[in-house]
Amino acid sequence: MKTYLIDDDDLAIYLTEHLLRTEGFSNCICTFQSAREALEKLVGKKQRVPQVVFLDLNMPLMDGWQFLDALAPYEEALRGTCHIYILTSSLALKDLEKSKEYELVAGLIHKPLDSEEIRAIQSQFGEEAADDGKPCDC
Repeated sequence: MKTYLIDDDDLAIYLTEHLLRTEGFSNCICTFQSAREALEKLVGKKQRVPQVVFLDLNMPLMDGWQFLDALAPYEEALRGTCHIYILTSSLALKDLEKSKEYELVAGLIHKPLDSEEIRAIQSQFGEEAADDGKPCDC
């Protein structure tokens, strides 16, 4: 399953990617330290859309909310095929409430992501979660 991991923290990327691979979540994980770079790849017509995006909220230049706002024109095309999970260290209830305003957001997860949460996400995809054998096109 093609997965995007967007976070400006090197350690968070390393740990999350390692856990996703260890749990067999995906063999195709594209990591981005810039939400703007990830957005350009995501809306580019030349590549497969990721089934799952793990998105940090607090990043420089373009934060997670700005990333989600920038996806608005593509929402209809992405609906049902791209599921965004917000990863945040914030415990603010307002973030949870705001996340519900975005149709593409499938959930909000408090960092760090753990094995149980990964398995819960995998179970939502069922057979779709299986690696499709296509080359990873990050």
